Amino acid sequence: MAAPRPPRSDAQTRESAEEVARAAAAAADWPALVAAATPCVACPELAATRQHVVVGDPPVRGRARFALIGEAPGATEDGSGRPFVGKSGQLLDLLLAEAGLDRAEAAVLNIVKCRPPANRTPKTPEVTRCSGWLRRQLELLDPPVVVALGLSSAKWFLGPRTVLAEARGRPHDVDGRAVWATYHPSAAIRFGPAGAPRAGLLADLTSVAASLR
Repeated sequence: MAAPRPPRSDAQTRESAEEVARAAAAAADWPALVAAATPCVACPELAATRQHVVVGDPPVRGRARFALIGEAPGATEDGSGRPFVGKSGQLLDLLLAEAGLDRAEAAVLNIVKCRPPANRTPKTPEVTRCSGWLRRQLELLDPPVVVALGLSSAKWFLGPRTVLAEARGRPHDVDGRAVWATYHPSAAIRFGPAGAPRAGLLADLTSVAASLR
């Protein structure tokens, strides 16, 4: 068995994050960003175990009316190379339709583009190293409204001390965008059809739909 790799230092994390940010900034459009992100190995553990870099989906047509931003790809997403296509994605599609939102008009992204082993929560250095891709995606797609799905995504936009229960139910102005923090669809699945996360996610998506009218 190979010896475990020593943890990367903060300096190495910053250096990798800066390299990603430079590569992302150099991407003039979405296809260029996809080409730059696909071979990314900034997070060695994730690069060693992934099948695909799940860069994300731009809207099917026109400018993104809103963006849906989750935590990281799961197993189905890793296998297909697309975000939110597994069970969580199927529930998300159902609730979007109930709320009156069209996924075709959304950018669908994650804060981390590679699946963490066993679907664990992304580590802080992984989020740091990967953030340049998401920042550039937001610049290129320029959605006026962002739906942060789950606590990891909410913390990326609103800060590390964010409490989801306190942040929900209203938009937050972040760099000129309206950011709505809400439950991840996986939480809605875990707690079932009668659980608070599913009801809260639907309520928040309905509020987002009303704000876009």
